[in-house]
Amino acid sequence: MASKINDLSKLSVHTQTTRPWGIEECAKNYSEAGIHGITIWRNVLENKNLKDIKSLLDDYDMKVVSLCRGGFFPSVNTTQRESAIRDNLFAIEQAAALGAPSIVLVCGADSGQTLEKSREQIAEGIIRILSTAKSAGVKLAIEPLHPMYAGDRSAINTLKQANDMAEMINSSLVGVAIDVYHLWWDDMLKYEIIRCAAQNHLFNFHVCDWNVPTNDFLNDRGLMGDGCINIQEIRSWVEDTGFMGYNEVEIFSDKYWATDQKAYLEKIKHAYLTKT
Repeated sequence: MASKINDLSKLSVHTQTTRPWGIEECAKNYSEAGIHGITIWRNVLENKNLKDIKSLLDDYDMKVVSLCRGGFFPSVNTTQRESAIRDNLFAIEQAAALGAPSIVLVCGADSGQTLEKSREQIAEGIIRILSTAKSAGVKLAIEPLHPMYAGDRSAINTLKQANDMAEMINSSLVGVAIDVYHLWWDDMLKYEIIRCAAQNHLFNFHVCDWNVPTNDFLNDRGLMGDGCINIQEIRSWVEDTGFMGYNEVEIFSDKYWATDQKAYLEKIKHAYLTKT
Protein backbone atom coordinates (compact mmCIF):
# COMPACT_ATOMS: atom_id res chain seq x y z
CA MET A 1 0.00 0.00 0.00
CA ALA A 2 1.27 3.46 -0.86
CA SER A 3 2.20 5.64 2.10
CA LYS A 4 -0.29 8.44 2.62
CA ILE A 5 1.05 11.99 2.70
CA ASN A 6 -0.22 13.47 5.98
CA ASP A 7 0.49 17.12 5.35
CA LEU A 8 -1.14 19.85 3.29
CA SER A 9 1.15 19.57 0.29
CA LYS A 10 -1.39 17.58 -1.75
CA LEU A 11 -4.49 19.40 -0.55
CA SER A 12 -6.48 21.44 -3.06
CA VAL A 13 -9.70 23.28 -2.30
CA HIS A 14 -12.35 24.05 -4.91
CA THR A 15 -13.45 27.67 -4.98
CA GLN A 16 -17.03 26.37 -4.91
CA THR A 17 -16.27 24.81 -1.52
CA THR A 18 -15.94 28.33 -0.11
CA ARG A 19 -18.61 29.79 -2.36
CA PRO A 20 -19.12 33.08 -0.45
CA TRP A 21 -15.57 34.10 -1.42
CA GLY A 22 -14.48 35.48 -4.78
CA ILE A 23 -11.29 34.33 -6.45
CA GLU A 24 -9.24 37.05 -4.75
CA GLU A 25 -10.40 35.99 -1.28
CA CYS A 26 -9.90 32.31 -2.10
CA ALA A 27 -6.31 32.83 -3.25
CA LYS A 28 -5.41 34.99 -0.27
CA ASN A 29 -7.11 32.94 2.41
CA TYR A 30 -6.09 29.53 1.08
CA SER A 31 -2.47 30.64 0.88
CA GLU A 32 -2.48 32.15 4.35
CA ALA A 33 -3.94 28.90 5.68
CA GLY A 34 -1.06 26.94 4.16
CA ILE A 35 -3.12 25.53 1.28
CA HIS A 36 -1.49 26.05 -2.10
CA GLY A 37 -3.66 23.89 -4.36
CA ILE A 38 -6.75 25.48 -5.88
CA THR A 39 -9.38 24.20 -8.27
CA ILE A 40 -11.08 27.15 -9.93
CA TRP A 41 -14.77 27.18 -10.76
CA ARG A 42 -15.51 29.31 -13.78
CA ASN A 43 -18.17 31.42 -12.07
CA VAL A 44 -15.45 33.22 -10.08
CA LEU A 45 -13.80 34.26 -13.36
CA GLU A 46 -16.78 36.16 -14.73
CA ASN A 47 -15.84 39.73 -15.69
CA LYS A 48 -12.25 39.10 -14.61
CA ASN A 49 -9.03 39.72 -16.53
CA LEU A 50 -7.35 36.32 -16.76
CA LYS A 51 -3.85 37.81 -16.82
CA ASP A 52 -4.61 39.65 -13.59
CA ILE A 53 -5.97 36.48 -11.99
CA LYS A 54 -2.90 34.50 -13.07
CA SER A 55 -0.67 37.17 -11.55
CA LEU A 56 -2.70 37.08 -8.35
CA LEU A 57 -2.39 33.31 -8.10
CA ASP A 58 1.35 33.50 -8.69
CA ASP A 59 1.71 36.17 -5.99
CA TYR A 60 0.07 33.84 -3.48
CA ASP A 61 2.03 30.79 -4.70
CA MET A 62 -1.14 29.00 -5.71
CA LYS A 63 -1.05 25.91 -7.94
CA VAL A 64 -4.09 25.61 -10.20
CA VAL A 65 -5.02 21.93 -10.11
CA SER A 66 -7.95 22.05 -12.53
CA LEU A 67 -10.71 24.20 -13.95
CA CYS A 68 -14.39 23.38 -13.30
CA ARG A 69 -16.32 22.88 -15.34
CA GLY A 70 -16.76 22.04 -18.98
CA GLY A 71 -19.12 19.56 -20.56
CA PHE A 72 -22.94 19.65 -20.84
CA PHE A 73 -22.66 18.43 -24.42
CA PRO A 74 -25.96 16.57 -24.99
CA SER A 75 -29.15 18.20 -26.19
CA VAL A 76 -32.02 17.37 -28.50
CA ASN A 77 -31.46 20.90 -29.82
CA THR A 78 -28.66 21.34 -32.36
CA THR A 79 -28.21 25.00 -31.47
CA GLN A 80 -27.68 24.14 -27.82
CA ARG A 81 -25.11 21.50 -28.72
CA GLU A 82 -23.17 24.04 -30.78
CA SER A 83 -23.37 26.52 -27.92
CA ALA A 84 -21.89 23.89 -25.62
CA ILE A 85 -18.98 23.37 -28.00
CA ARG A 86 -18.26 27.11 -28.02
CA ASP A 87 -18.41 27.23 -24.23
CA ASN A 88 -16.00 24.32 -23.90
CA LEU A 89 -13.56 25.95 -26.32
CA PHE A 90 -13.71 29.06 -24.14
CA ALA A 91 -13.07 26.91 -21.06
CA ILE A 92 -9.93 25.57 -22.71
CA GLU A 93 -8.82 29.14 -23.34
CA GLN A 94 -9.42 29.99 -19.68
CA ALA A 95 -7.57 26.90 -18.46
CA ALA A 96 -4.56 27.63 -20.62
CA ALA A 97 -4.43 31.26 -19.45
CA LEU A 98 -4.48 30.21 -15.79
CA GLY A 99 -2.10 27.27 -16.13
CA ALA A 100 -4.75 24.69 -15.27
CA PRO A 101 -3.56 21.27 -16.49
CA SER A 102 -7.08 19.86 -16.82
CA ILE A 103 -10.74 20.74 -17.20
CA VAL A 104 -13.27 18.66 -15.32
CA LEU A 105 -16.16 17.71 -17.60
CA VAL A 106 -19.62 17.42 -16.11
CA CYS A 107 -20.77 15.80 -19.27
CA GLY A 108 -24.51 16.55 -19.30
CA ALA A 109 -27.69 14.73 -20.24
CA ASP A 110 -31.01 15.52 -21.86
CA SER A 111 -34.13 13.84 -20.52
CA GLY A 112 -35.75 14.26 -23.94
CA GLN A 113 -33.60 11.49 -25.38
CA THR A 114 -32.09 8.17 -24.31
CA LEU A 115 -29.01 7.95 -22.14
CA GLU A 116 -27.30 6.13 -24.99
CA LYS A 117 -27.94 9.08 -27.31
CA SER A 118 -26.65 11.51 -24.72
CA ARG A 119 -23.49 9.42 -24.35
CA GLU A 120 -22.98 9.48 -28.11
CA GLN A 121 -23.23 13.28 -28.07
CA ILE A 122 -20.81 13.50 -25.14
CA ALA A 123 -18.20 11.50 -27.04
CA GLU A 124 -18.81 13.57 -30.18
CA GLY A 125 -18.43 16.79 -28.18
CA ILE A 126 -15.16 15.74 -26.57
CA ILE A 127 -13.75 14.68 -29.93
CA ARG A 128 -14.72 18.05 -31.45
CA ILE A 129 -12.81 20.05 -28.84
CA LEU A 130 -9.86 17.67 -28.61
CA SER A 131 -7.60 19.34 -31.17
CA THR A 132 -7.98 22.70 -29.40
CA ALA A 133 -7.24 21.06 -26.06
CA LYS A 134 -4.14 19.46 -27.57
CA SER A 135 -2.91 22.79 -28.93
CA ALA A 136 -3.41 24.35 -25.50
CA GLY A 137 -1.89 21.43 -23.59
CA VAL A 138 -5.04 21.01 -21.50
CA LYS A 139 -6.38 17.61 -20.45
CA LEU A 140 -10.08 16.74 -20.37
CA ALA A 141 -11.28 14.79 -17.34
CA ILE A 142 -14.62 12.99 -17.64
CA GLU A 143 -16.32 13.04 -14.23
CA PRO A 144 -18.95 10.35 -13.63
CA LEU A 145 -21.86 11.65 -11.52
CA HIS A 146 -24.10 9.67 -9.19
CA PRO A 147 -27.02 8.02 -11.04
CA MET A 148 -29.47 10.44 -9.38
CA TYR A 149 -28.12 13.03 -11.85
CA ALA A 150 -28.60 10.89 -14.96
CA GLY A 151 -31.69 12.77 -16.07
CA ASP A 152 -30.15 16.21 -16.45
CA ARG A 153 -26.54 16.56 -15.31
CA SER A 154 -24.65 13.56 -16.64
CA ALA A 155 -25.30 10.43 -18.65
CA ILE A 156 -21.92 9.16 -17.41
CA ASN A 157 -22.75 7.60 -14.05
CA THR A 158 -20.10 4.99 -13.32
CA LEU A 159 -16.35 4.93 -13.52
CA LYS A 160 -16.68 2.04 -15.96
CA GLN A 161 -18.64 4.25 -18.36
CA ALA A 162 -16.04 7.00 -18.05
CA ASN A 163 -13.21 4.51 -18.59
CA ASP A 164 -14.97 3.02 -21.60
CA MET A 165 -15.38 6.45 -23.17
CA ALA A 166 -11.80 7.52 -22.47
CA GLU A 167 -10.48 4.30 -23.96
CA MET A 168 -12.74 4.64 -27.00
CA ILE A 169 -11.53 8.19 -27.68
CA ASN A 170 -7.98 6.95 -27.12
CA SER A 171 -6.13 10.18 -26.45
CA SER A 172 -3.56 10.88 -23.74
CA LEU A 173 -5.47 14.12 -23.10
CA VAL A 174 -8.78 12.43 -22.26
CA GLY A 175 -9.14 10.79 -18.87
CA VAL A 176 -11.29 10.73 -15.76
CA ALA A 177 -11.96 12.62 -12.55
CA ILE A 178 -12.93 10.47 -9.58
CA ASP A 179 -15.25 12.01 -6.98
CA VAL A 180 -15.96 9.85 -3.94
CA TYR A 181 -19.38 11.52 -3.49
CA HIS A 182 -20.53 10.14 -6.81
CA LEU A 183 -18.79 6.76 -6.82
CA TRP A 184 -18.42 5.43 -3.26
CA TRP A 185 -21.38 3.05 -3.66
CA ASP A 186 -20.02 1.20 -6.71
CA ASP A 187 -18.83 -2.34 -5.93
CA MET A 188 -16.59 -2.21 -9.02
CA LEU A 189 -14.88 1.01 -7.95
CA LYS A 190 -11.55 -0.47 -6.88
CA TYR A 191 -11.25 -2.47 -10.11
CA GLU A 192 -12.12 0.54 -12.26
CA ILE A 193 -9.62 2.75 -10.40
CA ILE A 194 -6.90 0.21 -11.19
CA ARG A 195 -8.13 0.06 -14.78
CA CYS A 196 -8.01 3.82 -15.40
CA ALA A 197 -4.62 4.14 -13.74
CA ALA A 198 -3.29 1.35 -15.93
CA GLN A 199 -4.34 3.41 -18.95
CA ASN A 200 -2.67 6.49 -17.41
CA HIS A 201 -5.86 8.52 -17.52
CA LEU A 202 -6.61 9.16 -13.85
CA PHE A 203 -6.36 12.96 -13.79
CA ASN A 204 -8.28 14.26 -10.75
CA PHE A 205 -9.47 13.01 -7.36
CA HIS A 206 -12.23 14.79 -5.40
CA VAL A 207 -13.19 14.22 -1.76
CA CYS A 208 -16.09 15.11 0.53
CA ASP A 209 -18.64 12.99 2.44
CA TRP A 210 -22.20 11.68 2.11
CA ASN A 211 -24.39 12.82 5.00
CA VAL A 212 -26.92 10.40 6.47
CA PRO A 213 -29.62 11.54 6.21
CA THR A 214 -28.98 13.86 3.29
CA ASN A 215 -31.26 16.89 3.26
CA ASP A 216 -30.40 18.03 -0.26
CA PHE A 217 -28.68 15.84 -2.83
CA LEU A 218 -26.90 18.80 -4.39
CA ASN A 219 -26.07 21.20 -1.57
CA ASP A 220 -25.77 19.00 1.52
CA ARG A 221 -22.43 17.35 1.02
CA GLY A 222 -20.46 16.64 4.16
CA LEU A 223 -17.02 17.55 5.34
CA MET A 224 -14.76 14.50 5.37
CA GLY A 225 -15.73 12.49 8.44
CA ASP A 226 -19.30 13.85 8.58
CA GLY A 227 -20.84 10.94 6.71
CA CYS A 228 -20.60 7.33 5.61
CA ILE A 229 -17.99 7.27 2.81
CA ASN A 230 -14.83 5.30 3.54
CA ILE A 231 -12.68 8.05 2.08
CA GLN A 232 -9.41 6.75 3.47
CA GLU A 233 -9.90 3.37 1.80
CA ILE A 234 -10.78 4.90 -1.57
CA ARG A 235 -7.82 7.27 -1.31
CA SER A 236 -5.58 4.27 -0.63
CA TRP A 237 -6.86 2.57 -3.81
CA VAL A 238 -6.10 5.72 -5.78
CA GLU A 239 -2.63 6.20 -4.33
CA ASP A 240 -1.77 2.51 -4.63
CA THR A 241 -1.95 3.02 -8.40
CA GLY A 242 0.86 5.57 -8.18
CA PHE A 243 -1.38 8.61 -8.46
CA MET A 244 0.59 11.62 -7.25
CA GLY A 245 -1.98 14.33 -7.86
CA TYR A 246 -3.90 16.49 -5.44
CA ASN A 247 -6.77 15.53 -3.17
CA GLU A 248 -9.38 18.12 -4.13
CA VAL A 249 -11.95 19.08 -1.50
CA GLU A 250 -15.22 19.76 -3.31
CA ILE A 251 -18.10 20.42 -0.91
CA PHE A 252 -21.45 21.94 -1.85
CA SER A 253 -23.07 22.78 1.46
CA ASP A 254 -25.66 25.38 2.38
CA LYS A 255 -24.76 24.58 5.99
CA TYR A 256 -21.06 25.33 5.64
CA TRP A 257 -21.52 28.25 3.25
CA ALA A 258 -23.54 29.97 6.00
CA THR A 259 -20.63 29.78 8.47
CA ASP A 260 -17.48 31.85 8.89
CA GLN A 261 -15.38 30.73 5.92
CA LYS A 262 -12.00 31.11 7.62
CA ALA A 263 -13.13 28.89 10.48
CA TYR A 264 -14.56 26.48 7.92
CA LEU A 265 -11.22 26.38 6.12
CA GLU A 266 -9.56 25.31 9.36
CA LYS A 267 -12.15 22.53 9.69
CA ILE A 268 -11.31 21.43 6.15
CA LYS A 269 -7.63 21.23 7.02
CA HIS A 270 -8.33 19.19 10.18
CA ALA A 271 -10.69 16.83 8.37
CA TYR A 272 -8.20 16.40 5.54
CA LEU A 273 -5.38 15.50 7.92
CA THR A 274 -7.42 13.18 10.13
CA LYS A 275 -10.27 11.74 8.02
CA THR A 276 -8.96 11.62 4.44
